Amino acid sequence: MADIVWNEPTDETPWPNNAQLFQPLELEQILLPDNANCLYIQTFLRMCDLDFEIIYRSNAEFMSPSGKVPFLKCGPYICEADSIVNFVGNKGYALSKDLDPSNKADLRAFTSLVNSVLVFAELYITWCESSVYNEVTRPRYGSGYPWPLNTVLTYKKRKQVIKMLKPHGFYDMSINEVYKKVETCCQCLSTKLDNNNYFFGEQATEFDALVFGHVYTILTTPLPTNKFSAIVRGFPNIVAHCERIEKTYYPSDKSRK
Repeated sequence: MADIVWNEPTDETPWPNNAQLFQPLELEQILLPDNANCLYIQTFLRMCDLDFEIIYRSNAEFMSPSGKVPFLKCGPYICEADSIVNFVGNKGYALSKDLDPSNKADLRAFTSLVNSVLVFAELYITWCESSVYNEVTRPRYGSGYPWPLNTVLTYKKRKQVIKMLKPHGFYDMSINEVYKKVETCCQCLSTKLDNNNYFFGEQATEFDALVFGHVYTILTTPLPTNKFSAIVRGFPNIVAHCERIEKTYYPSDKSRK
């Protein structure tokens, strides 16, 4: 992969038939935050009706220049996790292009809400909540590497996550304070969705894919405590939205069951 350019095009060249989405090993390695992000991007690409192959690698995180997963290999380009939606939009596939300016502004605001609450809550619970860290995170994160490398990498990753959480105030919160922020976020999402099928109009957008990725992963990831998933289940329309997306875009995918 040495000849690959780590950037994104600005043209609308046809989507290649060999696009690849790289992510960590799903059964034995991937953790809640990365799983949510990977499922978000998978769902977004399915919504755009684009062909791609999922490539599982134990070192996917270290193959990405930003350390974030998933990342997309599309022709001669590799696109990192945070820019995949824009990358796809630059190639002519934009799910929210027909929204009016007000709805586009709301979409950006709600995306920021999810990224500043659910993402950080998932990182906190995975890396800072002691029972989850000891029973789930430690054995899974380093599972693709031999000892002592697995221990070293897990230690370094935890320090990296803590450094990320501190400026946003999450590291100094109690677990109940984190749960309260999650509940408030879910209430905002539930109010926005109301009785509609999707968050913005009659068609799904990248925001629906984002929410689905997080909600589905929270609901289905086994943890020592079920408080996280119980909060989400307290909002029936959010759960119904998740089920609707799954039924529409994963109709025969047993891995999503």
